[in-house]
This record gives sequence, C-alpha cells and structure tokens, in this order.
Amino acid sequence: MTWQEFIQTESKQDYFLKLQAFLEDDRQKFVIHPKENQVFKAFELTPIDELKVVILGQDPYPTPGHAHGLAFSVESDVRPLPKSLQNIFKEVSANFDSPIPQNGNLEHWSRQGVLLMNSVLTVRSREPKSHANKGWEQFTDAVIRLLNEQGQKIVFILWGNDAKKKQILLNNPNHLVLSGLHPSPLSVHRGFFGCEHFKIANNWLEKNGIKPIEW
Repeated sequence: MTWQEFIQTESKQDYFLKLQAFLEDDRQKFVIHPKENQVFKAFELTPIDELKVVILGQDPYPTPGHAHGLAFSVESDVRPLPKSLQNIFKEVSANFDSPIPQNGNLEHWSRQGVLLMNSVLTVRSREPKSHANKGWEQFTDAVIRLLNEQGQKIVFILWGNDAKKKQILLNNPNHLVLSGLHPSPLSVHRGFFGCEHFKIANNWLEKNGIKPIEW
C-alpha cells in the first residue's frame, strides 16, 4: 500500500469526514499551520517501502512561519531555530561529535527514510494543541498500526507523552521502539539530552544490514 492509497482510504472514514469539516470551518476563522498543501508533506517525502525511522512528536509549531509539514523541521530561511529543534541538533552533535547545523530544514532526513510525523497534523496559529482531539490522533494511530505490520525493520522514536501513547500499538518484534522526553526546553534536561536515540537508531539499522541515517 502507498501513502496515497492509505490516505484515500482513511479520508472516507466517518472520523476523517468530521475532521475535514472541522478544518474547513477553522480555516475560515483562524490562521492554521501548516499550509493546507503541506499537511501531508511528511508522507510525500518518505514512501512506506523506503521507511527506516519514524520520529513522532506532538503537534506542529504554532509560531507563524515555522511549521511546514515535517515534525520539528522548519524552512531553510527560518532564524532563530525553534528551541526544540536546537535541542535536537545538540543531541545529534553529542551523539556523533559533529557540528551543530544552522539550517533547520530536515527534508534531507525525510529523503533518507525518516518519517517526521506529529500525533496531530494541524494547529491554530499561536495556540498549541488547539487541534487536539479532533480526529488527527485516530489518523496517526492508523498510520502507526499500518507501519507496525510492515515486514521491513523500522525504528520508532517517540518523544513526549502524546507520542508515547502510540507505544501500545507497536508490538511487532521486527521493530525497535525508543521513547523519551520531548526536546522542548521544559523537559530537555530531564532526560532528552543523553538519550542517544540517534546513535542507537543508527547502530540498530547497521546491525540489521540497513544503511544508517546521515543525521
């Protein structure tokens, strides 16, 4: 199954029709992030059969100009980088003794097989979690169930409480599940720094004969 086929199937479900109606109404009243044509960008850049890693977050950046359809990523010209992304880059740097990137666009991760997905795919501008419990969680649960059934080996990285709720859906011994605290400034010093998720993921991929990610 392709992502296009999966999304078409889900879009006919009752919950998704209600979600679409809510989004259409909300777009008329508020500024919604990301742009409508970027909501499914993560799926467009990372086909199922090329997928190696899933990084799961909470919901898109509510700051204008930040969200562009990939969890934690921003467009190349965004400065300063969001704090969560700065913390992610610090952890990558610590894992591989590499320089900290200044460009926050993570499309090069997506094109290597990293699905950058939030539990909720849209948000009102400047209102974090404003689109929680509207149907997106049901959609992303279905994504995780589909990937759990895949034959290829996948690393699932779950950051924060919203992402950790998906762990119950992951029971395929083919896969590796890593869960931890969200990289936000509120929790980064309580265990995100030092989690070594990037290094662990790459070591596991290599051990299974899969080309590691160039983080």
